[in-house]
Amino acid sequence: MSKILIIKLGSLGDLIQANGAMEDIKKSNPKSHVALLTSAPYLNFMSKCPYIDEIIIDKRSPRWNIFYLYNLKKILSSYNFTHVFDLQNSKRTEFYSKYLLNKSIWSSTSTILEAGQKKSDFDKEPVLTRMEIQLKKSGIRTVNVKKSNLNWAVVNIRNITKNYFNGKYILVFPFCSPKLGKKKWPYYHILISQLKSKYNRKYHVILAPDVNEIKEAKLLNALTILDQGKSLNINQLISLIKEASFIIANDTGPAHICSHMNKAGLVLFGSHTSAHKMSIETDKLKAISVKNLNLLKADTVMEKVKKNLD
Repeated sequence: MSKILIIKLGSLGDLIQANGAMEDIKKSNPKSHVALLTSAPYLNFMSKCPYIDEIIIDKRSPRWNIFYLYNLKKILSSYNFTHVFDLQNSKRTEFYSKYLLNKSIWSSTSTILEAGQKKSDFDKEPVLTRMEIQLKKSGIRTVNVKKSNLNWAVVNIRNITKNYFNGKYILVFPFCSPKLGKKKWPYYHILISQLKSKYNRKYHVILAPDVNEIKEAKLLNALTILDQGKSLNINQLISLIKEASFIIANDTGPAHICSHMNKAGLVLFGSHTSAHKMSIETDKLKAISVKNLNLLKADTVMEKVKKNLD
């Protein structure tokens, strides 16, 4: 039995997008042992993924940490991986290909470029298109790469939600990582008030903050869903998204979950990237793209909500 390594270190949105690719890799190699190299926060979540047989954690210590890299190389070398699918395609994983796993057959965006094609030009393509091309050129039959099936991750959360509400709900994700502040639209507090005024009798307005977002969530006039005072885990979050009537989000992990679950909603984009490049729009999930999120008015977003929800 051959052994295959898939590398996808994070973030959550990246892992969600790569689930279809992981399914294609596994189904193209059903008798192979498929391991995933990823970051510690995604261990419990990805351990339940039916396309992955084993999780290996990369702490992503600095490359000057020679002792860590030596130990990681020792761990990875012990598997004797025949093939590596680098779905991260970063400078870090390029380093791994040269110094940690140089004996394996390596698939990355760099290894599948056409003669004369520049990686910088290839990287302008939508992320799922790039992933599909990479897999096809690496001998993988691509069926699911552009439509990750997340049903395996759904759990029953009625024991949580019954403590907060009954009925339909609009799910809002006003948060983002402090390092990615340029992705954050600043007027969710106004929009939430407008949503409650318009839809109070039909929909609840719900927030599902991460552990570092709970304090901020309390400042917004919406129901904050927690599990015994703690943030929902990834499976619970996916399940909450699955049952939502409409979602409004920044360009973050939850937005990618919405996209692959084909949920109705809006994703707000500034100049940091485009909805096209992120492969996020569907027939139900639409993007509002502006050059400056600070200039996007709540009334404008609310009009889009009414057109898609009423």
